[in-house]
Amino acid sequence: MHIQGEDGKMTKKRVALIFGGNSSEHDVSKRSAQNFYNAIEATGKYEIIVFAIAQNGFFLDTESSKKILALEDEQPIVDAFMKTVDTSDPLARIHALKSAGDFDIFFPVVHGNLGEDGTLQGLFKLLDKPYVGAPLRGHAVSFDKALTKELLTVNGIRNTKYIVVDPESANNWSWDKIVAELGNIVFVKAANQGSSVGISRVTNAEEYTEALSDSFQYDYKVLIEEAVNGARELEVGVIGNDQPLVSEIGAHTVPNQGSGDGWYDYNNKFVDNSAVHFEIPAQLSPEVTKEVKQMALDAYKVLNLRGEARMDFLLDENNVPYLGEPNTLPGFTNMSLFKRLWDYSDINNAKLVDMLIDYGFEDFAQNKKLSYSFVSLGEEKIGKFN
Repeated sequence: MHIQGEDGKMTKKRVALIFGGNSSEHDVSKRSAQNFYNAIEATGKYEIIVFAIAQNGFFLDTESSKKILALEDEQPIVDAFMKTVDTSDPLARIHALKSAGDFDIFFPVVHGNLGEDGTLQGLFKLLDKPYVGAPLRGHAVSFDKALTKELLTVNGIRNTKYIVVDPESANNWSWDKIVAELGNIVFVKAANQGSSVGISRVTNAEEYTEALSDSFQYDYKVLIEEAVNGARELEVGVIGNDQPLVSEIGAHTVPNQGSGDGWYDYNNKFVDNSAVHFEIPAQLSPEVTKEVKQMALDAYKVLNLRGEARMDFLLDENNVPYLGEPNTLPGFTNMSLFKRLWDYSDINNAKLVDMLIDYGFEDFAQNKKLSYSFVSLGEEKIGKFN
């Protein structure tokens, strides 16, 4: 995208690519950002400015950020940058955003906390800048697994049976009671965390106690979810705003998944997926394919998502699909299925990022049409109190 400058020459729009963050997916974000950077650059249409968010939550200047994006040793770079920061300044954490001058749109690639819980989107809105992806409320609701399931259930979108506990109410749910309610295999998940962090597969009382303890490290609200028999895991990409597009459906299988002993965990997603079998497009009946895609679109709209998302599904032994959870800022690493789904849907990486940026500008322009006017209160006239 180009705009005409004062001298009549066409100038490129400036895209601020933000990555890193303080979540457990910090390094995943760096790998995703590398691929997004290359894809944006391949369009030939944009100037890219990069900002890393260190694990301490501080935005780094562009030069330091470039080094981190190139996978240089991060800690010495952060240490050197922090020596230049006046930490008494209440805006010190975001002060580095001034280091590159003005830009036209934010492109967040911060997985987990900050990027997917709505925090950064609130900042973008406060700065009155366009950005790629869902609005604050779409991210915040979707990041909370319990709220997501409540909305899906109310709107008739099939998902697995579940129980929500906090540290106090968890005492009322013994393992025997869980088995009676959900079955003898369950997943215990921190309600507000990213991919596969604070998640455990549980089959007995000892594992249940350990899983609760682990999940409560990450959140004070924990989801206990029934397992799906003979589960096959599916993923669907969705992009767009008011008229979203859905990708081909991808499937993946890990060793021993059929017996219920294996599942698509953090290691399989981001560290070593050499033993994972991928299938794009997933071999499904036309009826199941249609249902999964429609469920993905329905959930996208119900959760108020914009720009991009990945919808994860479980398919049971009877080929009945259950929506697992949305991912509002899907991984874009070389191992990420989201990245490959669009290749198989005839949308390459450069075209994809160009569309995402356009969606960001479109959504910003649409929201600008909303009225935020107010009526002046005038002079107060207070009634009498007896």
